[in-house]
Amino acid sequence: MTERIDGHTILIGLMAYPIRHSMSPTMHNNAFAKLGLNYAYLAFDVTAEKLPAAINALRTLDMRGSNISMPNKQKVIPLLDKLDPAAEMVGAVNTIVNDDGVLTGYTTDGIGFMKALDDEGIDIRGHKMTLAGAGGAGTAIAVQAALDGVSELSIFNLHDAEWDNAVRNVKLINERTDCHATLHALEDRDDFKAEIQDSFIYTDSTGVGMKPLEGQTLIDDPSWFRKDLVVFDTVYAPRMTKLMAVAQAAGVEHVFNGLGMMLEQGAAAFKLWTGEDMPVDYIHQILFDDETDAAN
Repeated sequence: MTERIDGHTILIGLMAYPIRHSMSPTMHNNAFAKLGLNYAYLAFDVTAEKLPAAINALRTLDMRGSNISMPNKQKVIPLLDKLDPAAEMVGAVNTIVNDDGVLTGYTTDGIGFMKALDDEGIDIRGHKMTLAGAGGAGTAIAVQAALDGVSELSIFNLHDAEWDNAVRNVKLINERTDCHATLHALEDRDDFKAEIQDSFIYTDSTGVGMKPLEGQTLIDDPSWFRKDLVVFDTVYAPRMTKLMAVAQAAGVEHVFNGLGMMLEQGAAAFKLWTGEDMPVDYIHQILFDDETDAAN
C-alpha cells in the first residue's frame, strides 16, 4: 500500500456509520494494486449529522467519489447535483462520482444482482420474477431488473414499515418501465406459493437467514420449488442459508447466495470511478479463499 501512495494518489471514500467492519476497503485497495491504479480507498465513520460536511469535503479535497451506506443512502440525495435514473427510481444512493466538482449519485446494488446472474449464465430478461422484500436491497433489485427487461415482477412484503415503499416501487416500475409489477401481501401464503411456481426466478431480499435470523427461512417446504426454478438469496453470510438448503433439497439446479451480488456491486462502483473492470475473481480469492460460496 505504501509503495503505491504518492503525491498523485486519488482518494475514494466510504461514508457510513458504523462502518469499520466493512470489507470494501480490502476489496477496492487490492483491486487498485492488482491493476496498478494510483487510488486509495478509506472508510470514514460519517453519521447523518456529519454528512453535509463530509460531502462538502468530497468536493473540497477533489476526491474521485465515495460509497455511501446506512444511514446515509437516502439523506445524501439532496446534497448531490445529479442522480442516475436507477438511483432516482430507487430513492437511494450507494455510490457517488465526482466529475470536476459535479457529484452524481448511483445505485449499484441492482446492477450487482443482474451481473451476478449473468456471470452464472442466467438471463432473467423477458421472464417473471417473484421477489420477497421491499427494503433497500429489494428496491434496487426490483428497479434494475425492470429497467433491464424483466417482463413481470411480483413483489411480496409484510404489512410493515416497508409496505408504503413497496407501493411506491410498483407504481414507479409500471409508469417508467415495460415491466408489469404487482404487490402482494407476504402474509398470504397460498398466493406466495402460486406466484413462485409461476416464475422463472425467486429472489429473497429480506435478510431472513442472516444474523440474527440465521437458520430461518420464509419457505421451508421443498414442494414450493420446481427443479428448473432459479433461487437467489441475497444473504452471503452464512454461505449456505436455510432457504438455499430447502431449494437444494427440492433438486433446484440453480441456487445462489448473495456473494456474487456483493462483489459485482463493488465492481460496478469501481468501474464508475476508474473506467476499469475490477478483477473480481482475484478479489474473491483474497476475501473468501478459504471458503466456498455454496452456489450451484
